[in-house]
Amino acid sequence: MKTTIKTSIVALCITAALSGCNDDNKNTNAPVQASPQQQTLTSQDAEAFLAATENEMKALGIEGARAAWIYSNFITEDTAALSAASDQKSTEAGVRFAMEAAKFDDVQVSAEQRRKLNMLKQSLVMPAPQDENKSAELAKIGSELGGMYGKGKYTTKAGETLSLGDMTSTMATSRDYDQLLEMWQGWRTISPAMKPMFVRQTELGNEGAQGLGYKDLGAMWRSNYDMPADDFAKELDRLWDQVKPLYDDLHCYVRSELGEQYGEDKVPQDQPIPAHLLGNMWAQSWGNIYDVVAPEDADPGYDVTKQLAKHNYDEIKMVKGAEAFFTSLGFDALPETFWTRSLFTKPEDRDVICHASAWNLDSQDDIRIKMCIQKTGEEFNVIHHELGHNFYQRAYKNQPVYFQNSANDGFHEAIGDTIALSVTPKYLKEIGLIDTIPDESKDIGLLMKMALEKIAFIPFGLLVDQWRWKVYSGEIAPENYNTAWWELREKYQGVAAPVARDADAFDPGAKYHVPGGVPYSRYFLAHIQQFEFHKALCEISGNTDPIHRCSIYNSKEAGSALNTMLEMGSSQPWQEAYKVLTGNEQMDATAILDYFAPLHTWLKDKNQGKQCGF
Repeated sequence: MKTTIKTSIVALCITAALSGCNDDNKNTNAPVQASPQQQTLTSQDAEAFLAATENEMKALGIEGARAAWIYSNFITEDTAALSAASDQKSTEAGVRFAMEAAKFDDVQVSAEQRRKLNMLKQSLVMPAPQDENKSAELAKIGSELGGMYGKGKYTTKAGETLSLGDMTSTMATSRDYDQLLEMWQGWRTISPAMKPMFVRQTELGNEGAQGLGYKDLGAMWRSNYDMPADDFAKELDRLWDQVKPLYDDLHCYVRSELGEQYGEDKVPQDQPIPAHLLGNMWAQSWGNIYDVVAPEDADPGYDVTKQLAKHNYDEIKMVKGAEAFFTSLGFDALPETFWTRSLFTKPEDRDVICHASAWNLDSQDDIRIKMCIQKTGEEFNVIHHELGHNFYQRAYKNQPVYFQNSANDGFHEAIGDTIALSVTPKYLKEIGLIDTIPDESKDIGLLMKMALEKIAFIPFGLLVDQWRWKVYSGEIAPENYNTAWWELREKYQGVAAPVARDADAFDPGAKYHVPGGVPYSRYFLAHIQQFEFHKALCEISGNTDPIHRCSIYNSKEAGSALNTMLEMGSSQPWQEAYKVLTGNEQMDATAILDYFAPLHTWLKDKNQGKQCGF
């Protein structure tokens, strides 16, 4: 599950919704009116602009957060209109802020001023050209692409009309090869019509990025990481090379088990895995096929869902339990408003958006979660993850608005997942949910479940933006979009289309983030960072268990170190924040290898004599 973070005011003003931005430079409240042709701008002008913009962002942020919260919790045409109007107001301001910030590109300013100015520019995800008609066209394309995806349906051969949710559920649970193939093909009938609009969106987005001084839209996205854009791409490949040996062994084992399930005629043992057999519409995570590949005697001897019921955990007690994890680290308890303003259960009298999300409505203490909590072990983990976002949000509340965000866009998801990694059998015993900790022989099953979700995802998390960067740079031409997509899927994932694709196919469009214009590298980064954060915190806590058995519960030392990093927000390059916790400025994926070491040894043993590779 990818959770949503409703985070800082700057993020509310300038978000992925800017794919629908309208370049309105007629606003008379623009803080800086003069152009470089009219006067020579100075550092003092920059400071005045930044101060005025900060005040405007605060007001827009609170207004936008409240409108979005009301819409998510009371879905009506009226609340939708109010939310859309607020979004439009923020997006227009965001474009204006970015264009004004770009005027200071050649002005000598302080390092802090430059960081703030760059954030205003780089926070535009899909920048509009400085042309009113083109800006309106880009907004329309973004809206239409989102609508095509959201309304996508497929009518089966049997005449049943299915939504994406229906098809996703079937992909997760069915073990019928032909039914899975029909679901896989059916969903991809919605995307060919997107291709002409995506081509035009790419042209307009590139023009907007070039207007802000970037080579293309991909270079602009990569410039968000406190290093040269090309170096960032190389850094991701370096991290992938560290993880690849573990992924390759997981792939080999899973392919072998799928060969037994469906027959090696359907799953050849020297070829990429057919993409429809991995339990997920996009083959991005494989946890749903755990029953097919589970090790023998892998049952840990307890079921958290049953234990929650046994100990009379209702939805509030589950959240209180997760809060106690953070207070055990030395964090202050959640404010009373969290309990009175959050949504914990699905109301019976109205529609709400149930997708789990963490909110920060005033960039101070009005933090909330919005969930329709199910009393399951999985949801208990998700609550820990969501509160990780909330405690991060509150930790950086004293930073200027510009820096009220995570150190880079991977950090927020990584912190939530880092906390969830401490929900171990040891932790469950300490809080009284289970009576005994299973012996290490049971670890393989738990590690396999996690690897199917997290290790399987890593190459997919890398290749989505690899493809887009090449599209935006012109390296991949429109006639080669689909071919190049599957070349990358095979290269990184060892996953292939199960049938030959039509000439007009646009399979990247079947993944929300592509028509939605949402960058994806953050998810790759989060999957790397969370294990390094977990390892560092475990070492600080004095842990002596294997790293996959460690929980930092009750460690004030770990909590203090974590809080020091969280309080920094995005005020410094992410490398500085990384160093505070890990001691290093460079990411290192060997922490993943340490965490999954017992599973990797087990996989190597199981793969002996098999033909691995793809």
